[in-house]
Amino acid sequence: MNRHYISKDFRISNWENLKPLFEELKNRSINSVAELKQWMRDHSELEAVLNEDGAWRYIKMTCNTQNEELQESFNYFVTEIEPHISPYSNDLNKKLIDCPFVDQLEKDTYFVYVRGVKKSIELYREENIALNTELRQKEQEYGNISAAQTITYNKEEITLQKAATYFKSNDRALRESIYHQIQARRAEDETELNKLYDELIALRHQVALNTGFKNYRDYKHEELGRFDYSVQDCYNFQDAIQQHIVPLVKQNEQARKDALKLDVYRPWDKEVDAEGKEPLKPFTTGADLAEKTIACFNTIDPYFAECITTMQEMKRLDLESRIGKAPGGYNYPLMETDVPFIFMNAVGLHRDMVTMVHEGGHAVHAFLAADLELTEFKSTPSEVAELASMSMELISMEHWQPFFPNPEDLKRAKKEQLNDVLKGLPWIASIDKFQHWIYTNPKHTLEERYAYWMQISKDFGTGVVDYTGLENNLQRSWQAQLHLYEVPFYYIEYGMAQLGAIAMWRSYKQNPKQALANYKKALSLGYLKTIPELYEAAGIKFDFSPAYVKELADFVNSEYEKL
Repeated sequence: MNRHYISKDFRISNWENLKPLFEELKNRSINSVAELKQWMRDHSELEAVLNEDGAWRYIKMTCNTQNEELQESFNYFVTEIEPHISPYSNDLNKKLIDCPFVDQLEKDTYFVYVRGVKKSIELYREENIALNTELRQKEQEYGNISAAQTITYNKEEITLQKAATYFKSNDRALRESIYHQIQARRAEDETELNKLYDELIALRHQVALNTGFKNYRDYKHEELGRFDYSVQDCYNFQDAIQQHIVPLVKQNEQARKDALKLDVYRPWDKEVDAEGKEPLKPFTTGADLAEKTIACFNTIDPYFAECITTMQEMKRLDLESRIGKAPGGYNYPLMETDVPFIFMNAVGLHRDMVTMVHEGGHAVHAFLAADLELTEFKSTPSEVAELASMSMELISMEHWQPFFPNPEDLKRAKKEQLNDVLKGLPWIASIDKFQHWIYTNPKHTLEERYAYWMQISKDFGTGVVDYTGLENNLQRSWQAQLHLYEVPFYYIEYGMAQLGAIAMWRSYKQNPKQALANYKKALSLGYLKTIPELYEAAGIKFDFSPAYVKELADFVNSEYEKL
């Protein structure tokens, strides 16, 4: 994006140098539709500049959580800049909605955007500014705590992500030893993470009360802009997963246990190859991962490869796990330069390769939507953003030869992927159900929290894995899920998008050319259309009814059996 409203050499140093821009937008006279559209473009440019500045502060901090200067830079943005922006953003939203020319904007282009602006005005409360600032700071504490979690193996200090690679080892005693070391390390932070979660729940509940809601769940459903489905739909999704997906996962888990010839199947047995083969090693270094991803994407669509190549050339990839780096992975859109950043913690596993193509799907989405006129047009809801990434996982599976030149390894990788697709859905449903209960019962005790999680684990578990003597590990297992701390309620979207991705993959297998055209068309629309309309543009349905879940689950199962 080229700057037109803001000078090219402008840099955000403090609120005082930003304030005149907001004041000008707030006080500008608008006398026609053309002037309104120009005002919206100028506002959008300011949002893009703000997005990019805040994004880089976050990215640099997560790449090195031990650097206090980077932490302070991020915190300065959160505490000294963002709180001043909130009331101005609300004023600018009201200026747009109150403008006499807003009704003359083309509905095909502006309906979704205006709908979202109205919702933002409805939910804005000045008393929540300080609470949201405190929340933003506290949410980052999770990453700092997790980044410091390491164990020692073979006299080497390693991250928990690196330690988890040993669950692929055929040495069962080693797997068990690593499991206990990881759990012992997690146990050290259990009390602190519970205390942090208690504080987050209390703050979030107060935000909801201030806005006139009975609980944070209902508030967040609105705040996330879930216009196209209800809270009850979330419960229906959970039920459909329990009814139609859990039995398939149990069937696969039992088959693994039988293949391993184990009387007792333990948590450290879940990742090892059932036939005793060595772990798949699709890449060596981060550079190798990037190069192979580019080669893979090139066979799907050269445009996809160009996107990752551009990011590589602009140093927008930080892929390898290291001590002091925050956990997890993300693709961060950068709204001014329109070239995103991929962050992840690769340690050489098949799962890391899948994460890379997943985040690559997000990146392609950002490139395809880059030419849309307003920043908000590019800010797609998670249900669509995750459709882009999860579809890329499955579509790319047909082109994984750069990672797995050996046909047998490729077959193994595909089986592992399809197994993970099914296995992931009950976990998604579990985390979503857990959050519904947490925030509709904000005064619960720690004992009640653990008891409810254990009940969920039973409902969505297979009963094949034996946790005897390990119950304490199981009852705190939710603490490993970053989303609970940092982005509450952002998780069911993965499940909805996974169903969409399965449908997208099925379409690709039937007609690759048409499916890719639909995929690119849907992603290039950004958030110009509603979620159902965007799924329709992709040639699939936005549907998570029990019948549709069963249809897609049966398709995955049949493809798995063909392998």
